Amino acid sequence: MLWRDPWAAVLGRSERPVVAAANGTWFIWVVASQSVATAAASLEPHHPSAHQGLAIVAVFSWSVGCVLYAASALFVALRLMLYPLEPRELDPPYWVSMGAVAITVVAGSRIVEMESTPMVDAVRGLVAGLSVVFWCFATWLIPVLVAVGVWRHWVHRVPLAYEPTWWSIVFPLGMYAVAGMYLGHADDLPIVEWIGQTWLWVALTTWALVLLAMLHALITPGPQPSPSPEAATTPPQDR
Repeated sequence: MLWRDPWAAVLGRSERPVVAAANGTWFIWVVASQSVATAAASLEPHHPSAHQGLAIVAVFSWSVGCVLYAASALFVALRLMLYPLEPRELDPPYWVSMGAVAITVVAGSRIVEMESTPMVDAVRGLVAGLSVVFWCFATWLIPVLVAVGVWRHWVHRVPLAYEPTWWSIVFPLGMYAVAGMYLGHADDLPIVEWIGQTWLWVALTTWALVLLAMLHALITPGPQPSPSPEAATTPPQDR
């Protein structure tokens, strides 16, 4: 996997264009920003004296996360369209693109349910509507990412062997389930809430399968390196 932090790609490398280094891990920036928004919105009921400041932090972080997603999606799309792409490069971290949308929905749903403050009141309707749009986009991304996996492993015969990046599939699936439950409750959408509750079993099944694959990889010994031709033909020396 080619991991590139966006700041490191822009500021730490002399070669250009840096868009050639864009990949699914760039969406982790979005996850970080929306995690702050979700935390601030979740803390607000427990700290009523600080609800004004928490509302500002939540709305600010959510807005930054939306802009970062648009930028990351643009860079990754340019990478896919402008540069040759090997099947091995479309690895599991590209699922973070869906997880980043899902956590944006979670953060937006939490903001919609916050107490009335000038900051929240100014964006409540906008956040509620955009959260529905983002949930629809996350839903659309799931079959796309599944098709990419089929193209990678079935069409191009990339071995389906355990690697630590498989865990980057578990997070988006779980976050999608949580997003559906929170959005359905916040925007009074029973069908979305039901989809989230049902999808939770898909996320748990995926978690169990990845865990079993990891344990199997840890228990099963790897292939032993074969001796080099020089070592096989060199006679032992007498001491």
